[in-house]
Amino acid sequence: MFFPLLCLIAFTCVGSCVGSQVSVSSSSSSASSNKDASLGTLFRQWMNDHNISYETVVEEGDAFDTWLDNHFYIMQVNALNLTYSLGHNRFSAMDPSQFRDWVRLHGGGGYRGLVVPSDPFYLRRRDHILGEADLPASIDWVQLGAVTPVKDQGQCGSCWSFSTTGALEGIYAIKTGDLVSLSEQELVDCDNYAYGGKDHGCNGGLMDNAFTWVQKNGGLCTEIDYPYISGVTKTSGSCQRDRCEPVEGTAPIKYVDVTANSDAAMMTALSMQPVSVAIEADQRDFQLYKSGVFTGTCGTNLDHGVLAVGYGTTEDGLDFYKVKNSWSTTWGDEGYIYLGRGAKFNGGAGQCGILMEASYPVLGNNVMKELL
Repeated sequence: MFFPLLCLIAFTCVGSCVGSQVSVSSSSSSASSNKDASLGTLFRQWMNDHNISYETVVEEGDAFDTWLDNHFYIMQVNALNLTYSLGHNRFSAMDPSQFRDWVRLHGGGGYRGLVVPSDPFYLRRRDHILGEADLPASIDWVQLGAVTPVKDQGQCGSCWSFSTTGALEGIYAIKTGDLVSLSEQELVDCDNYAYGGKDHGCNGGLMDNAFTWVQKNGGLCTEIDYPYISGVTKTSGSCQRDRCEPVEGTAPIKYVDVTANSDAAMMTALSMQPVSVAIEADQRDFQLYKSGVFTGTCGTNLDHGVLAVGYGTTEDGLDFYKVKNSWSTTWGDEGYIYLGRGAKFNGGAGQCGILMEASYPVLGNNVMKELL
């Protein structure tokens, strides 16, 4: 069986460039002129808000055209009063193809998939799955203090590393009471064939592979000791494991793959700890998601690793999974997305395929925490 590698953003004429694109014919009404001028002002404000600039007038004009298209699309979708809303973010001047390339959702270097590991550490296990009556009605590991602040992978296909650290940070905090931010850069630099790993830095990877590498290498260093830079450099660096000591107790004794296509299994796992999940994230509504429970079109072409941090039900009765992304707090709902939950999504595979390839690390003496 093959699994896709996951996660497989450089802006530098500000101000007057947009004006050259917002031309109004002599026969246009004053109202139309004011509208175009207002949109140009909104675009320049968006550029300032996201610290974005362009090298040429033509480049900025093309970006403005795409931004306008997305602006009107956002208005159109929000007018439908769906379960979710869209909004502007730093990807607003990108069409779907540019967006996929920027966050490297479809990989690079020819890496498209990898055989499931077969070493003794790997464990495909069917854990005991709790019934709905035995599960808490909701769980939010952010509120319970087991999730670090939202991070930013930048223009590097390293989503898999952020999902991995998130899962390890979560269970480590649950076990020790100490929430520590772990190093994605160490995984990007060192979890590769040269150092006994199987992942590919900014060209994609798999969380299960990363759990294995962390186990073999005795844990991960902290973010402070080995900070993330690949979002800016757009590539992995030289492995520098000698620059820091792994945090004691962060090496998993194994990892467990959650039973696929089962909400009960996913909710059981989430009742214990945050869970690494793979999803499809290349849809336009996902790109521009702002708030609410996302129930829009979203398939099962898994291309992005994220972290499920809880589940629940809205006051309107909408079931959801709460998911932490790695595209900074400027995307989504402060960096999070709420995905619709239930068997109706993708024939039971979950919204955006969230139930297809989920896993979590197990630390020593890992037991289910008594919930509030």
